[in-house]
Amino acid sequence: MHRLNNKRILLGITGGIAAYKSAELVRHIRKAGADVHVVMTPAACEFITPLTLQALSGNPVHTTMLDPKAEAGMGHIELARWADVVLIAPASADFIARMAAGMGNDLLSTICLATKAPIYLAPAMNQGMWLDSATQKNCTTVMERGIKLFGPDEGYQACGDIGPGRMLDPDVILGCLVKYLESGLLAGKKVVITAGPTKEAIDPVRYISNHSSGKMGFALASAAAEAGATVTLIAGPVHLPTPDRVARVNVVTARDMHAAALEHTEGCDLFIGCAAVSDYRPESIAEAKIKKDPNNPEQALELKLVRNPDVLASVAAKDDRPFMVGFAAETHQVIEYAQNKLKHKNLDLIVANDVSDTTIGFNSDENAVTLVGPDFEEPLPKCSKWQLAGQLIDLIARYYNDIQQSSVQVQTQVQPSVTTEYSTDENTDHAPENPHS
Repeated sequence: MHRLNNKRILLGITGGIAAYKSAELVRHIRKAGADVHVVMTPAACEFITPLTLQALSGNPVHTTMLDPKAEAGMGHIELARWADVVLIAPASADFIARMAAGMGNDLLSTICLATKAPIYLAPAMNQGMWLDSATQKNCTTVMERGIKLFGPDEGYQACGDIGPGRMLDPDVILGCLVKYLESGLLAGKKVVITAGPTKEAIDPVRYISNHSSGKMGFALASAAAEAGATVTLIAGPVHLPTPDRVARVNVVTARDMHAAALEHTEGCDLFIGCAAVSDYRPESIAEAKIKKDPNNPEQALELKLVRNPDVLASVAAKDDRPFMVGFAAETHQVIEYAQNKLKHKNLDLIVANDVSDTTIGFNSDENAVTLVGPDFEEPLPKCSKWQLAGQLIDLIARYYNDIQQSSVQVQTQVQPSVTTEYSTDENTDHAPENPHS
């Protein structure tokens, strides 16, 4: 269902009767979890309307390179940068010839020249055109440049001929795409990650917080999205750009984060609590700035602090709890404290982080951690937080998938046998069985 989750597919449609299949192809791609932008050549618009593709893709359809509105928004360079892959289906003989010649005389051909994404062609043409030596030479030329061809198929053609040149069916093209692009270990999973610090106000200008930069949580969100997950990032007050393909929820206080976590973990598969949540907050917030007495150098400010709700423990206590991963930022006895936290907060995994080392952890671009489970410890040596995030997501996803698979196997083994009782009462009405359900 979500084999292409988070992938960005730019679908090019050229002129040919097979363009009608492109509508079904868009539906298949979106159902697989990908985002689709459609680019049509002028000839393609004669076979199928842009409005149809817009309705199916959920995005504006791009038809001309000289559209001022398109250039102000998603212009040809932006489209070229946006795409994870460019798929042209159908790819006419004319378009393949223009690609072989390196031409950029319309929006689609220009995108193909500008993009760094892989390009795939699904040829569609009359069998005579396909078998022509010029077409075959053009196909060889584009393949030598690294462009891959999906098909064509053989069979009955719209013109009445029978032979090679038919565009592959949409489900077959989707299978070809999946072969090259299938999302990672968290494909189709819903992941919620908390990141950064929280701030607890003392008065209108002062607050209690900590040194968390949010970098590790943001890197984890990016890595999870790259692994195919649908990611919600609950971020404390940090000045970091939102990772690509990640939904961000901004919060300030621990209670804000607690409420957001409970809300967004409905239907969540995996929760990673990476935020440095304030354990305490002032019992009351002064309505005006607290002033010091200039005549009393011995004056002290006393604050009564009260406990904040425990975000991790609260999510872990839910009846439909997701798979739980926590972080333990400690200054001593790091592994011991992490193991205790793993048990007492009902977590599945915990990442132990020694923040006493000033070269890693808070505000640093590098980190070194140990992933701790119920019966194992996996040290991950010092590297950039972005590299570390990829390693952590890979380990977490593999452990999560193993647990899920084991759970399914256990349920299958203990599945009780079902005994069907049939009524002998001739007056009892029975709904007829639907053979197509």
